[in-house]
Amino acid sequence: MSKTPLHQSPPASPTLVPLSKPSSQANGGIAILPVQSAPSIQKSPRKVRVGLASNTIEVVASPSPIEKSLSVKAVVTVKPTTGGFFSELGISGGFDMITDLIGKTLLLELVSAELDPKTGQEKGTIKGYAHKNGQNEEEVTYECKFEVGEEFGEVGAVFVENEHHKEMYLKDIVLDGFAGGPINISCNSWVHSKYDNPQKRVFFTNKCYLPTETPSGLRRLREEELVILRGDGQGERKSYERIYDYDVYNDLGNPDSDVDKKRPVLGGKEFPYPRRCRTGRPRTNTDPLSESRSGSIYVPRDEQFSTIKGLTFSAKTVYSVVHALVPSLETAIVDSNLGFPHFTAIDELFNEGVNLPQLQKQGFLKDLLPRLVKTVTDASEDVLRFETPETMIRDRFFWFSDEEFARQTLAGINPYAIQLVTEWPLMSELDPKVYGPPESAITTEIIEREIKGFMTVDEAVKQKKLFMLDYHDLFLPYVNKVRQLKGTTLYGSRTLLFLTPDETLKPLAIELTRPPTDDGKPQWKQVFTPTCHATSMWLWRLAKAHVLAHDSGYHQLVSHWLRTHCATEPYIIATNRQLSEMHPIYKLLQPHFRYTMEINALARGYLINGDGIIETTFSPGKYSMELSAVAYDKQWQFDLQGLPNDLISRGLAVEDPTAPHGHKLAIEDYPFANDGLLLWDTIKEWVTKYVNHYYPDPSCIASDKELQSWWTEIRTVGHGDKKDSPGWPDLKTPSDLIHIVTTMVWVASGHHAAVNFGQYTYAGYFPNRPTIARTKMPVEDPTEEELKMFWDKPEGALLTCFPSQIQATKVMAVLDVLSNHSPDEEYMGQDPEPAWKEEPVINAAFERFHGRLKELEGIIDARNTDQSFKNRSGAGIVPYELLKPFSEPGVTGKGVPYSISI
Repeated sequence: MSKTPLHQSPPASPTLVPLSKPSSQANGGIAILPVQSAPSIQKSPRKVRVGLASNTIEVVASPSPIEKSLSVKAVVTVKPTTGGFFSELGISGGFDMITDLIGKTLLLELVSAELDPKTGQEKGTIKGYAHKNGQNEEEVTYECKFEVGEEFGEVGAVFVENEHHKEMYLKDIVLDGFAGGPINISCNSWVHSKYDNPQKRVFFTNKCYLPTETPSGLRRLREEELVILRGDGQGERKSYERIYDYDVYNDLGNPDSDVDKKRPVLGGKEFPYPRRCRTGRPRTNTDPLSESRSGSIYVPRDEQFSTIKGLTFSAKTVYSVVHALVPSLETAIVDSNLGFPHFTAIDELFNEGVNLPQLQKQGFLKDLLPRLVKTVTDASEDVLRFETPETMIRDRFFWFSDEEFARQTLAGINPYAIQLVTEWPLMSELDPKVYGPPESAITTEIIEREIKGFMTVDEAVKQKKLFMLDYHDLFLPYVNKVRQLKGTTLYGSRTLLFLTPDETLKPLAIELTRPPTDDGKPQWKQVFTPTCHATSMWLWRLAKAHVLAHDSGYHQLVSHWLRTHCATEPYIIATNRQLSEMHPIYKLLQPHFRYTMEINALARGYLINGDGIIETTFSPGKYSMELSAVAYDKQWQFDLQGLPNDLISRGLAVEDPTAPHGHKLAIEDYPFANDGLLLWDTIKEWVTKYVNHYYPDPSCIASDKELQSWWTEIRTVGHGDKKDSPGWPDLKTPSDLIHIVTTMVWVASGHHAAVNFGQYTYAGYFPNRPTIARTKMPVEDPTEEELKMFWDKPEGALLTCFPSQIQATKVMAVLDVLSNHSPDEEYMGQDPEPAWKEEPVINAAFERFHGRLKELEGIIDARNTDQSFKNRSGAGIVPYELLKPFSEPGVTGKGVPYSISI
């Protein structure tokens, strides 16, 4: 991508001299400028008198006799880092900053918002050195004073140079003493040491400006700051840099350690995929397409929060599980293939726990993971003991029920998979020459037998009573590949469900399919139905275990990772590359993008990587991420990521202006959709008021160069593999922008909350949602021995099919922390951003947004106590609260944070 040059104006004279000119460029470095174009600060007749004080350095710009001046105090707030956590884990990067602050300073330079009316050039900056003024456990403050002449005008920005040898995290700068009241500058940014990088940092005030409205004295700084954030696409990124750039997913494998750990590149023609943040690490020695892995993964410095948030920050708890707890488990459970011998052994995970080996510095795990790691009072060792999930507390046999299996498609953690059956008979779209006959084995006779003459199949399809979980065509091409892996198996599957008069779903049939094999076996497929006969009943339970493993894989790889974490990262990169921090849409989106890149980098390092948590515990094994890429290619469209269009695309809703929210649901008691549409409308109302305030003239959308570059880059670079696919809206009107932004906000907030924070509730007792099916169905090409084992002890066959002990406990530990809200969780609509508070219209709109979210909480509570809603209330049923906006800390099964923070 072309880069805007730092200095666009041609020199007025060939004679060039280097000038130290902080006001001439955003980074405050050395600028090469023509002598005639020296800035006004160099020509100013004013003399600067520097006076020393005990804690501050006062900078006095002596005004002329006729010039009035104001005494302005600057207070800079810095947050200390929490280095102790990372030193416990043996990770470099954290440090105790307070000791480095003593005697050190910050150089501040005030920047005028307007050009000098006499010269047409930028006014000189006013410099001042701020010294440490006070500190407590939460923050350190710096202070200095300026004498600002009235000719200086309004302050539009502040340059900051960090005189310390280490970086620091600036929370904010407050300039007090102006007639209009204090000027607030929210920084929330790491400022590198000048010894690492001579560029000064620029922080703009909290005011929002469209590009054409930018004050004249800030236009160049606005453009140059974006140039800095884009970088040049060269070299390996350094930890203190703030550069946002794109790359493919070529860092999941580790071919240098083992040829079997090579993974395909995700992104490009073969496997279309969203882009991730570029790190610039060198390629591996054995595969020129793969990027080498390292202990730390670069993300732009301002996307890293681990060392400034508290000990319970989400990224830290996840890291502690994958980096310390999981290896402890692997040491404790030596046999990786060992299953659970009986169901009471599963119960012991919640009662007795797993003894953890004595490891050096193990104690910190108890502080980070108090829910998981306990110290046995009569022994010196720690145990991993899981909290009993809410589902088990209410009904310990909940997972056995067919009704609960069906209910969770509407009110569980993957409500994005169920779809309406619109055509009959069911047919595969895959090549029959490769995958066998396309006709489904689920016949009209089977369905009509199961609905017991209630209606015909044709009537059920016409009346929208037949629904399906369809993992047939997506999974079938991977069946033979997965079956070559040790300890797992796979089928293509279809599950049919019938909508009863009381709005609950009844499972009718499960079809499992294996394509023709490489050794000449023909296609195998069989239909299983719920029945009272012992053999058929156990086969049905085994078939359900396979479908649940398919649903768990799709949930984690597509509904969760792909559609929220992965798809959002390009939005974040483009927003920082193309929208200035002064842009109102940047200010609107920024809280919804906070923390996501850091958690995504952690996922690439430990969760979705080769031999990581996902590959070792889910059915597709090393093909897991490939499958998510296939789903992206075949299913993902931007316009289907908003909730209404998603529901319409699956046949679960139709547009109806007379219905609530303008959409009539195919299943009226669909808790996710019922609550989700309310939340969607609330978000859209807030975004509409915000956008219309800053774009009162619709033509401003098309003329906003930053905005247009942002949307173009998302479509053609960040999601460039899909740039020619349908589903990309135009961006010409405020209505277009409202739809685009509402979709992004929904994905980061409501969508992610719905698929994430109920994970431990519904999958903590893993028989309810096994992540892997390790054995094939006993009736698929069975041997006499296999059949005899199934007939003699069918419970043993089910337990053998379930995850092994190490697989189950690893997943349970990860899901526990993924489902957890930290004490400092930032819930959508709870607190406004500083810039929103300073604009009265926006502040009023936010207060209404907050009030609507509070109303939504009451509506959800009322729905959960209404016994007519059988899919969210009843004996032993966990109320549906996943889209309830606010929550207390912990694993609560409710709460919608602003962003994808875990």
